[in-house]
Amino acid sequence: MLYYVFYHYLSSVITSFNVFQYITFRAGGAILTSLLFCFIFGPYIIKKLSKFKIKQIIRSSGPVTHLGKSGTPTMGGLIIILSVITSTFLWARIDNRFIIWLLISSVWLGFLGFCDDYLKFKKENSKGLSVKGKFFGQIIFAIVIAIYLNFFPSNLEFSTLVNIPFLKSFFIDFSFLYTIFVIIIIVGSSNAVNLTDGLDGLAIGSIVIVAFTLALFAYFAGHFQIANYLKIINVSGSGEISIFLFTIVGAGLGFLWYNSHPAEIFMGDTGSLFLGGILGIVSIFIKQELILIILGGVFIAEALSVIIQIYYYKKTNKRIFKMAPLHHHFEMLGFSETKITIRFWIIGIILAIFSFASLKLR
Repeated sequence: MLYYVFYHYLSSVITSFNVFQYITFRAGGAILTSLLFCFIFGPYIIKKLSKFKIKQIIRSSGPVTHLGKSGTPTMGGLIIILSVITSTFLWARIDNRFIIWLLISSVWLGFLGFCDDYLKFKKENSKGLSVKGKFFGQIIFAIVIAIYLNFFPSNLEFSTLVNIPFLKSFFIDFSFLYTIFVIIIIVGSSNAVNLTDGLDGLAIGSIVIVAFTLALFAYFAGHFQIANYLKIINVSGSGEISIFLFTIVGAGLGFLWYNSHPAEIFMGDTGSLFLGGILGIVSIFIKQELILIILGGVFIAEALSVIIQIYYYKKTNKRIFKMAPLHHHFEMLGFSETKITIRFWIIGIILAIFSFASLKLR
């Protein structure tokens, strides 16, 4: 909105308003706005959630140390979603097709997560939406995204091609299977972040790292000269995606203020499903689908630990990990919650650096 007001209508009168045409300027404004939104409205939302007794239901099968978290307000993802949507409307170009889809995605996946959290609250147990119901909601939306990209790809020349990180001109053509590939990425990333959200600050801190890195990838992909120099697929208009991701960075840092140990509020599925899904959708939009395997390594490790644990237990009636997801395994080994969280963040930063290296080491 500010882009249209200051650049389109007022820059001819006051030339300094020309800065609103630059993505870098608006990205900075987006971070600060979403951060301030959390600081200003966060305490009010936490207070309201506490008043209505919308509290976290702790699984009886989880670590004993987590029982003390019972009663902490949840649905904190509302703070993040409201912050992201507000900041995006202020700083991004709303006529950009990617921004439109990211806003729709935020609302859809956020609502799906909200329903899950609400049902947990109503039932007063840790089971909200059924697994089938949750997957159905995610898959339906992923199919919609896949169909849209089939008719309006990010880059027509590379519509079904997927680049392999660290290889300059090596692409895999998924052809008609690309639709299935898109669905797997969106549903997988959404649930992977959801599984990671088990320790104070772990998921949201990791999200900030990944979102910041993807924001730079989106900016590079949207800039023809930079994309050509780095030998990555140019995606016209994807620069605006970086503004959306920077609102997540700001909102994530603001939410971390309240979610750091000991947490005053949890994001719940309201936040994790939407944030994870957004990361997957963005990687698809900017044609960096496989970079998420490296960049989101923490989320993938968490998800794989659950899959491996379930499969191995069904086959042998024994466990590989003391408890899954992976962060609980380290808790059971005696590591403190804060130490696990910070070390996972460090791993996330290393993976982000490694992801950046893929741009030149080809």
